[in-house]
Amino acid sequence: MSIERRGFLQGTLLSGTALIAGGVVPQSASAEPDEPQLIDFTEGSAALDPDKVVRSACQFCNSLCGLDVGVKAGRVIDVRGFADDPVQDGKICVKGPMMVQLSYNPLRLTTPLVRTGGAKGSPESTFKEATWDEALDVIAKKWLQLRDAGEARSIANRTTGRLPRGTGSLAARLFALLGSPNNTDVGPVCNDAGGNALAATFGMGNFTNGYGRDGATGKEDLGSAEYLLFLGTNQAETHPVTFDYLLRGRARTKARLVVVDPRRTATGARADEWIAPKPHTDFAFALGMLSHVITGGLYDKAFVGRWVLGFDELRDHLAGHGYTPEWAAKICDIPAGTIRRVAEEYARAKPAAIFCNAGISHQLGAFDTYRVLAFLTAVTGNIGRLGGGANFMHNTWPGDLHLPALTVTTPERGTALPVGPDHFAGSILHGRPYRLRAVMTEGNPLLSSANTAQVRQAYEQLEFYVYTGLFMEEAAYYADVILPVTGGLEIDGVYMRRDDRAIRWQERALEPVGQSRPDWHIWIDLAHALGRNDTRKPASYWTDAFPLTWKDYSNLWAEFVKLTPAMGGMTERRMRARREPLRWPCPSERHPGVSALYLDHPSWYEVTAALGAKGRRFLTPSGKVEIHTPELDARLKTAGHSALPVFYTHPEVTGAHPTIAYQDAYVANPINPGAVTQRVTVGVPGNGAVHRQYPLMGMTGRPSVVHFASVTHWTYTGEQQNGVRLIQIHPSTAKKYGIGDGDDIVIESPRGSAGGTALLWEGIRTDTVFLPNTFGPAQRVGDIFGGPRYEPANMLVDDQFYDNLSGQQAYKCFACRIRKA
Repeated sequence: MSIERRGFLQGTLLSGTALIAGGVVPQSASAEPDEPQLIDFTEGSAALDPDKVVRSACQFCNSLCGLDVGVKAGRVIDVRGFADDPVQDGKICVKGPMMVQLSYNPLRLTTPLVRTGGAKGSPESTFKEATWDEALDVIAKKWLQLRDAGEARSIANRTTGRLPRGTGSLAARLFALLGSPNNTDVGPVCNDAGGNALAATFGMGNFTNGYGRDGATGKEDLGSAEYLLFLGTNQAETHPVTFDYLLRGRARTKARLVVVDPRRTATGARADEWIAPKPHTDFAFALGMLSHVITGGLYDKAFVGRWVLGFDELRDHLAGHGYTPEWAAKICDIPAGTIRRVAEEYARAKPAAIFCNAGISHQLGAFDTYRVLAFLTAVTGNIGRLGGGANFMHNTWPGDLHLPALTVTTPERGTALPVGPDHFAGSILHGRPYRLRAVMTEGNPLLSSANTAQVRQAYEQLEFYVYTGLFMEEAAYYADVILPVTGGLEIDGVYMRRDDRAIRWQERALEPVGQSRPDWHIWIDLAHALGRNDTRKPASYWTDAFPLTWKDYSNLWAEFVKLTPAMGGMTERRMRARREPLRWPCPSERHPGVSALYLDHPSWYEVTAALGAKGRRFLTPSGKVEIHTPELDARLKTAGHSALPVFYTHPEVTGAHPTIAYQDAYVANPINPGAVTQRVTVGVPGNGAVHRQYPLMGMTGRPSVVHFASVTHWTYTGEQQNGVRLIQIHPSTAKKYGIGDGDDIVIESPRGSAGGTALLWEGIRTDTVFLPNTFGPAQRVGDIFGGPRYEPANMLVDDQFYDNLSGQQAYKCFACRIRKA
């Protein structure tokens, strides 16, 4: 099968200027060999020969592309991919040059702002410019007022994936001094469930295998896979450059690529087979596969016998519940024979790799679904093996980077809110389990949080809100204080990371725009503002914990390297000398970094010793794969789950399948210690009543390869190429509702509505509608093209249904109906 990659990749040279102007971009590296190629006439040009080339990196996805940024007279004139990185192979996608458009952008926030008037959320809100000290003093005084009133826990922060690495550690440090337990992150909106399931099963919550060669053995890792099973991941549009690496490996190994997704994406178009189950039924698909592997004797008996705990209990559980391929077929609405065949293909291929992303994470049973997929990896012997693994995307590293221990006594912090920022709204509005009064975010909850109408109401009523960002996004209009941050080309250090735990050191290509500051500076400066405004603690309580020398990222990174387990080899000096990113764990400078976690190899046991688990292959309490242990089972049962998952799905999936019920009482979260969660009952009967008025199933997702979150909607290229929200509907479904291709339509759910343009697409189930997310009403760049502004997709999603262990929101299914606008 011939693979045409130019649909989602650009060549080595990309002119940022050309893209900003909407011009043609050279694609020499990706052109077919027999195609004529235009000579690069920028070479040898006095005007276009860069004065310097700065080594930077793209911030837009976890492909972590290296960027050689050409600068002339202080201005970026071109952007090139790293040709000497064997995974990247010189390529970058359309988003690489869009990094420049974040810096050269007239809509950038350039100075701190403090609210002076207008209703919160109103576009008519007014703000005045402030100095950094003035703005930070406003925040410090409010937070200290709440702390002194015994309300420290009413202060919350939500970090985001766009932060330079280690910023979250600084935020956690400040919140420890403040006495609030509510420093949360973007994980429950993103992909935390996969990491939680991996940690419970194998001991570490990270993507298990690596792109490129394993430094310890010299062998290819994921590029050597003989079988690629993708569930809920559209890598052609979300991770295009690492997907291109997988396709190059597939061309060598002749690996079979199977894509499981309710719609045919750009990834499915390149697959050997596309399988389209109902939305939110991957849990059943995985159980059916697992059952067939075990009953058919297709599992790796030697590996299971030596390394797996709970196999017999799993076998009996699957049989006792009747989780056969035939059972799964009725739920998924795909043939039982397909499930059996894929199970056989996967089990017999050695090695075989599973990949999952938000299509699994954004399901009601995300943790349990990921657990079953981890079981499947384990019983077939595909864990701790090059070319295999449970590659649950975005569960990468670094996460918890360590800083020196605090030398002061910090307040008792109490119990945190349920995991995930989507619980902020309920806390603000209803005081469940207690009321938030002050929130700071490094993202945009007015687009990313479920049930947007409720989130708007909450932030209108929130007593005090701080927004940090690049642009006046939707959330900024609710803020009391707005803080401008620097863009990715404007910082030195470690910014984005690759899914396989790999990082690069990047250099600053441009000066910060206006008075914007890097995120880690903001937290250090805020600590010093708290010090000068605190009347109960000496200033040193804050300032000693946040030395100003850490504003130099090199100094901050050196602390992380010194103190974080298995990180001793990831020095700035070493990373600056590399063109390839370096993978964690990497305990010493002579260690190559780990590609495949749990590989039975001396280099891995050097890592486990550095992580405090000397001699263990797996980092679970037993040192083995834990499918079922009495201790794990008892721990999960406190929240209504069990070590052996029982099937359930979202109540708005058609067919009245078993679902979930939430209890009013809160219990300690067994997966996220320190937080509470609602206890649930799984497997309760569904009734399907909602489908009498809302007969279709809707799902949200990324609009295309052009976009990453909402930030690319603030670029000219993003809005030029994909500024129209195209709602995918099967032609037969559209005909039933009198909708034609290109019609303005409205999609409605029991929570709200959102509009867009109908895109009739045969590559989607007839009972399913796809609504692109990341669009929002504040996105002004699209006005250039005369396009409409859109209500957030999450107006339609119900925040009441969520994974009570990981906090994941169920964005991938909602009952809906469609009509012409």
